[in-house]
Amino acid sequence: MLKKIASVRGILSIFLFLSIIYAGYCIYYKVEYWGFHFTPKQTANIWSIEAHISFEPTGEPIKVSLTTPRSNDSFKVLEENTIAEGYKISKNKTASRLIMTSPAREELQDIYYKILLFDNTDSRGKTKSAAPATPEAPIFDEQKLAAAKQLLKLAQAREGDPVSQIIRLLNEEPMHPAVQAYLPVKTTQKIMVEIISDLLALKKIPSQIARGFKLQESKKSLSPDLMIEAYTNGSWRIYDIKTGKKGIPDNFVLFQRGGQSLIDVEGGENSVIKFSVLKSITSSMKLAGQRAKLLNQEDRFQYSIYNLPLAQQNTLKWLSIFPLAILMIVLMRNVIGLQTMGTFTPMLLAMSLIKTGFWPGMLCFAIIMTLGLLIRFVMSKFNLLLVPRISAVVIFVILIMQSLTIIGYQLDFHIAQSAVFFPIIIMSWIIERASITWEEDGALNACREIIFSLVVAIATYFVISSEYIRHIMFAFNELNLVVLFMVMLLGTYTGYRLMELKRFRPLVKK
Repeated sequence: MLKKIASVRGILSIFLFLSIIYAGYCIYYKVEYWGFHFTPKQTANIWSIEAHISFEPTGEPIKVSLTTPRSNDSFKVLEENTIAEGYKISKNKTASRLIMTSPAREELQDIYYKILLFDNTDSRGKTKSAAPATPEAPIFDEQKLAAAKQLLKLAQAREGDPVSQIIRLLNEEPMHPAVQAYLPVKTTQKIMVEIISDLLALKKIPSQIARGFKLQESKKSLSPDLMIEAYTNGSWRIYDIKTGKKGIPDNFVLFQRGGQSLIDVEGGENSVIKFSVLKSITSSMKLAGQRAKLLNQEDRFQYSIYNLPLAQQNTLKWLSIFPLAILMIVLMRNVIGLQTMGTFTPMLLAMSLIKTGFWPGMLCFAIIMTLGLLIRFVMSKFNLLLVPRISAVVIFVILIMQSLTIIGYQLDFHIAQSAVFFPIIIMSWIIERASITWEEDGALNACREIIFSLVVAIATYFVISSEYIRHIMFAFNELNLVVLFMVMLLGTYTGYRLMELKRFRPLVKK
């Protein structure tokens, strides 16, 4: 017999170990790829960037080319929409350009492009790419070439890599006389990028323009920020043209990398593009399906509980916590040795306490139990049969609950109103079981079972009432497999219960 138990225990231990590995892998996968969190109510920001293009037609066929962002490690594209009535829309995925064409028109044209982004992170400005060709040296006259070489020599005394050194020198306050003589009177962001790019070309460092937006809610007519991207140490790196700081700023989206223009309009003039940024918040779990779709795992997500309607998900969220409550009861009964009124009665009481609240529920339980036991003892004088007697107790429990609810409503006493959440049949059965135990084994044993049932119910309540635990058991429901094999493994336990150690202490001493 002992060998059989040992072999069963060994098999269950192996299954428990395998279930832990499987659950660990699933948890890692959901966190890493589906964006799940261990804490409930985690939200994700969805950023909406809208571009409004307007121009005046010249009477020729129209072609509008707009640079659009592409998904990368720093953000993902949730949705793209273009409102251009009468235009034929296509996309050059290689160059990430949106092409809109139309026959000749006369009236003022308005085109809207909107993109929704999520999961924006700081990618540190590193984008691996094939090494570009060495840039050609800019065409300077002798005087300007000498001035540029002087700036490069001065920049070497600044901190950082060659790109940061040049940017810091050009933005230094007070401005160095050589820089002041080199820069034009009116220096815009675009002119600054061109100057930095020319100086980098003299050092044989490839560079290109980059445009992007700081993801923060702002007004209309937002202009994109210009940055410079230089190829150093085998990667393209983004630099702030004002500070020389390397890396993409936090909550920053690159809208354009490379190329000379953000938008090109053929068949139109006086073109204007205005941007606006808007933030919305959604649950991280709601975006899990979109993340799975981007990973080509839409089928896997479709047959998961997270693809169900919210009402059904809320129901399954409570069912997912039940195995943990059952584990609590098994530990209390088989390891600690507490005798309760039925096996799963404490779990039902714990669920009732969640609906009522802890203290209101405890008070209602005490009132119903006290009045129910008094009525049961009175009914025992009539010598009724078992089924009619239990049925009569059920009716009395219903009347007690109705009375408490009416009193609570009239006195605005919410504790009494909580009585309706207690399971009627279970309460009646506890009263009947307690009264039989009282008659057969004495009042002490009956009170002990009631108290132990309440202790187990309270312990279970504090486990399943935790929003964090409910979230974890639902989001990572593979843990229920671990709970299953833990319960089965506890079923092979044949040692003393903790409550029995006191009982058998005299034998240990002898």
